[in-house]
Formats: sequence, structure tokens, C-alpha cells
Amino acid sequence: MLKPVSSKRFRADGAQLAIVASTYNARYVNAMVQAARDELKRARVKSVRIFRVPGAYEIPIVAARLARGASRRAQTSTASSTFSAIICLGVILRGETAHAAHIGDAVSHALMQVQLQYEVPVIHEVLLLENEVQARVRCLGRKHNRGTEAAQSALAMARVMAGLGP
Repeated sequence: MLKPVSSKRFRADGAQLAIVASTYNARYVNAMVQAARDELKRARVKSVRIFRVPGAYEIPIVAARLARGASRRAQTSTASSTFSAIICLGVILRGETAHAAHIGDAVSHALMQVQLQYEVPVIHEVLLLENEVQARVRCLGRKHNRGTEAAQSALAMARVMAGLGP
């Protein structure tokens, strides 16, 4: 069952976040990006950088580069320029072939590997959806917007990771 996004109030506590978003299915992805930005603004996030890529398949390589840089800076104690979390946003709509499922599986696996390898939270909201009705509900409305939820998850994970220490 699709759960509505709760109205949690997070504080940023100096978090610096990155959003990697595809330009494919722009109507839906742009709405998630805007919802995420709005939520991060409410939380008074210090810095949000947005990186746009052509499609969902290209998201992991940019996330990996950002996470690698964040990981290196954290090791050299210049954490002021480190991303606390990376939010990945995209929409994949199923078609008549298995192509969408292959893309979705590859992206999911790659994003998991990025966060495990570099120990930087990667918030996975690259949605594999059956149709545009599902996309409208999850991306365009406020009640179930996955961009808002992604921002909340990023803030929560940034706090957890900061609490774990080096």
C-alpha cells in the first residue's frame, strides 16, 4: 500500500547534499527535484548541488564520483566540503520489453555498491513504475511525493552517519 509522506521536521545541522537527477521523463523527475529542494530548504540545509544526467542508467557513475570525492575529503579531514548524502532521482516507465527492468536492476545494484564502497549514504529514488498514473501519484502530488521522502531520508542518514564518527 502506498503510504503518504509524513510531515517530519528535520534540521540540517550543517549537512551538504547532492542531488543527481535524470532529464529523461523530465516532468516527473523535475517535480521530485523541486519537492526535495523545498524539503531541504525547510530543513535549512547549508548546501545543495544538483547534477543532471541524461537518464537513470547514468545516475550511478555520477553518484560514485561524488561519493568517492566525499570519502577522500573525509579521510583528509576537510569534511567541510564533503557531501553528507547523495539523493538519486529518476523515473523509469515500463514498456513492452524487459528493458526497463534491466535498467532498474542495474541502477539499484550500482547505487547500493556506491554507498557500501564509499560509506556515503545514497538515497535511491530512481523509480521503476508501471505507468504514468503511478508516476503522477509519486512525483507530481504532495501527498506521496518521493522527492520529499528522499530529502527526509538523506537528512536522517546524514545525522546517523555523523553520529557514528570516523
